[in-house]
Amino acid sequence: MKKIILLSFALMGMATITAQEYKVITSVESIVPSGLGRSRIIDANADRDFKEFTSEQTEEDNTRNKSKRGDIRVEDFEETKLLNFYNIAGIRFQNIAANDALISSKLSDMAQNGWELVFVTSGVEADAGNTDGQGIFITRYIFKR
Repeated sequence: MKKIILLSFALMGMATITAQEYKVITSVESIVPSGLGRSRIIDANADRDFKEFTSEQTEEDNTRNKSKRGDIRVEDFEETKLLNFYNIAGIRFQNIAANDALISSKLSDMAQNGWELVFVTSGVEADAGNTDGQGIFITRYIFKR
């Protein structure tokens, strides 16, 4: 009887072990003066297997990766409009608050659907020269379940 009980617990434990699934959500917020940029939350609805687009370089075989960009590109994604950080008068704090509310809503929705936020990383891209008219603030939210 003890063996049956132990075997039952072992099987239940094995049933709860599942593969980890990861998902990345990206927010891109424009830091272009005069509000001319585009800001969005991007959530890919299509899966890609990195192995299909990966090649291994060796000393004997250094053939370059011949993956086609069109095969990698994802056309099935969710796009949520955000507001730009700047308008014609300068930085717009109401826009930042609105973006925070939308991003919070997306993160809450992800949590309600069983996703756990495990890592956040962000960065800024801008020329920063005298004639710099471009720039983005990008944040990646990495989830697992």
